[in-house]
Amino acid sequence: MQVATKAYGYIEVDERQKITFSQGLFGFETCKDYVLLDAEQQPFYWLQSIDSKDAAFVLINPFQFRPDYEVDIDNEELAEIGVSNPEKVLIFAIVTIPSDGGPMTANLQGPLVINRDTRCGRQVVLTNPCWKIKHDVLAELAAAGRGGPC
Repeated sequence: MQVATKAYGYIEVDERQKITFSQGLFGFETCKDYVLLDAEQQPFYWLQSIDSKDAAFVLINPFQFRPDYEVDIDNEELAEIGVSNPEKVLIFAIVTIPSDGGPMTANLQGPLVINRDTRCGRQVVLTNPCWKIKHDVLAELAAAGRGGPC
């Protein structure tokens, strides 16, 4: 299928890259269908709305820069996207890249949880006070080998 993207113009994507967020994402509740793309720069991904070219997000696997990241998700929330086996889940954090040159941050309090089999997802809110909406990605990538608490 062909998708209009914010970063790459019109591109052809495989139907298997489509992810449905039945509740949308926080602040983008009307955008339900997205495609998950590899970004040109690793370790990032691009989540592009099919519904709106302007609704696009840079994502990162939070475990790449926070090996100690813990995602405690309510079983009801997992059931809503058809997850019965936690190994079938992809977890992403939305990355913010400020235009003013400030640090690139990732939202670890509101990760995206995607069922790999059904390609259904949802954004959840974690209650652990360790996880904030702004974690400095580069600083934490540099410190990733050290581990440690929040």
